[in-house]
Amino acid sequence: MCVIINTEMNYFERAKYFRTKKRLGQNFLIDGEVIQDIIEYANIQPDDTVVEIGPGVGFVTEQLIKYAKKVIAIELDEEAIKELEKLKAPNLEIIHKDILKTDLSELCEGQIKVVANIPYYITSPIIAHLLGEIDDLNNKNRNKITDIILMVQEEVARRMVADENSQGKQYGLLTLLSQFWADVEIMRTVGRRAFFPAPKVTSAIVKLIVRKEPKLKLTDYSHFRKTIKAGFAQRRKNLKNCLINGGFPKDKVIDVLSKLGIDENIRGEKLSVEMFGKLSEELLK
Repeated sequence: MCVIINTEMNYFERAKYFRTKKRLGQNFLIDGEVIQDIIEYANIQPDDTVVEIGPGVGFVTEQLIKYAKKVIAIELDEEAIKELEKLKAPNLEIIHKDILKTDLSELCEGQIKVVANIPYYITSPIIAHLLGEIDDLNNKNRNKITDIILMVQEEVARRMVADENSQGKQYGLLTLLSQFWADVEIMRTVGRRAFFPAPKVTSAIVKLIVRKEPKLKLTDYSHFRKTIKAGFAQRRKNLKNCLINGGFPKDKVIDVLSKLGIDENIRGEKLSVEMFGKLSEELLK
């Protein structure tokens, strides 16, 4: 899809007249090229319904309504809603609500795409709300969504796409939650100056293509969730001690680790999601 946006439009001049609210984590995207990239990554078709989370004063919204059949903007800030209403677009529906209290399955008929420039301090809860927890096999929100374009802190983006070979503490529960129900890819990084007010961190645009089936086929998904939660609970401790502290019997843990050829002193962050799956299945027996 070829998208043409007037990148000379002075978003900064428009944004600075709006009183941003630090408590809501508001940082408005004012870079026209980045907005253009978001539209292209979303690959919006004429029949698509797009749910935009945290539209703010509508810089991305005013582009989305040009390409989508319908845009549903979910915004918590009353003053921002007044700005959104000025767009007066027949295909724009504005909902004044907290996204974490919104049932996406009730918004419209058919599937939706999600575009979100969200407050960074609630990134993990929003991802969990959109995708459901690992053991939530029939999550109504996830079943409604085909893909998600998400603006997040770069550090969080690196955690979302990490694996057991990633550096530092990138690989963890957020990694498994994101990848268990979606194929995740970092599309690009976004500098601080692309926002007003400028955040203290670099950002990144992440695309999640939602899976119809979970990443692993398991006997008990709640048990798997318990296993990985224990495995990452105390990063300084080895996997054996983490599992024992997580409520698994010591003899069982030692026996299963030996059976699977897993070093007792390895840490959870060095175990692939597939191996965590095997570990969970063996601990369940």
